[in-house]
Amino acid sequence: MTGTGEPSRAVAPRRVPPRPLPVAVDTMGGDHAPEEIVAGAVDAVREHDVRLVLVGKAARIRRELDRYGYVGKIPIVHADEALDMGEGALASWRKPRSSIAIACHLIKQGRASALVSAGSTAGVVATSRLRLKGQQGVMRPAIAVTLPTRPRPTILLDAGATADVKAETLVQFAALGTAYAQILLGPDRPTVGLLNIGAEAGKGNKLAKRAHELLAGGNHGIEFAGNVEGHDLLSGRVDVIVTDGFTGNIALKTMEGTIGAAFTEIRDAMTASPAARMGALLQRRRLQDLRDRLDPDTYGGGVLLGLNGTVVIAHGASHARAISSACELAHRLAAGRIVERIREQVAATRTSRFGRWTHGERDGRESPERAEGAAKPPAETPPPPREPAGDTVPDRKEPPAVP
Repeated sequence: MTGTGEPSRAVAPRRVPPRPLPVAVDTMGGDHAPEEIVAGAVDAVREHDVRLVLVGKAARIRRELDRYGYVGKIPIVHADEALDMGEGALASWRKPRSSIAIACHLIKQGRASALVSAGSTAGVVATSRLRLKGQQGVMRPAIAVTLPTRPRPTILLDAGATADVKAETLVQFAALGTAYAQILLGPDRPTVGLLNIGAEAGKGNKLAKRAHELLAGGNHGIEFAGNVEGHDLLSGRVDVIVTDGFTGNIALKTMEGTIGAAFTEIRDAMTASPAARMGALLQRRRLQDLRDRLDPDTYGGGVLLGLNGTVVIAHGASHARAISSACELAHRLAAGRIVERIREQVAATRTSRFGRWTHGERDGRESPERAEGAAKPPAETPPPPREPAGDTVPDRKEPPAVP
């Protein structure tokens, strides 16, 4: 009873969503590994309170952590091998004990929620596909990248995971991008555009025309906004832009090169004379905001969607800031249950209009013949290496505790 004589009402405790498992960071991948990778990981823990586990050669990781006073504060899992930046898809078979393979093993064991790597894109994609497998019903994975549009970013996929696709695959890419945009951008019904050579429905090659027909048919949970052209990539017209990996990778690198060249011209113009330097000084804050918005390091990298685990692929030349952003992105996606979101969204696209999805991932397996550069798989995947004593994480089933 309350003081007014009215019966008291029990207040249900507010449900706090469970904190995601740690993000596994491949410390050996990238042009500046492990120094910049560990520095970015420390920043992610210190500034963003992201739980991490560092995978790689334990002695080198411990040396880098000692520079920041973080020895014993971030768990370490030892890996005997590392993929070189020049290695391609075959490295996933040649080096079964690489840091990327061990990180994927942690995800499969339920000891990590996601993987962050700045290693070779071909190596990361091939190893992740081999170890994590594709989600049930997903025909092909796709790399989603964030474009610096206004008023909010735009998602572009595929940026290079699958070069040759079918029209039905593009419909699935739209489903993957929709699930990703719901978590990253917030809207319940993100708009999706198909990258083409014209806005009209009849434009494009056979692949684009058929994909447009399927997407425009509806009944698949995708808010299709029609075709978009190359000049729409940075216009913010839609939330998600879908294309094949060959076209998407060319479009992405063309934009990166154009933005870099434009900034070089702007810098030269602003330092050409004393008056120009004075004007640049007065506009310093706005110029810095523009630089931050267009800097790829702000967005953390691309996300490989469609696997039984979250994989964030940072740029090979990433420095600490990019790695910190990638760790924060991986944590955010894991907290938003991106794998479950994709499963639900893909299921919504499996209508009779598209027929059956016929692919190895239906039962969680992918035939090696269809993987890029596949070789004969070993009879048995070797277990992860025995981890050295100290502050490394013991090989147990429960997730590692982060101090």
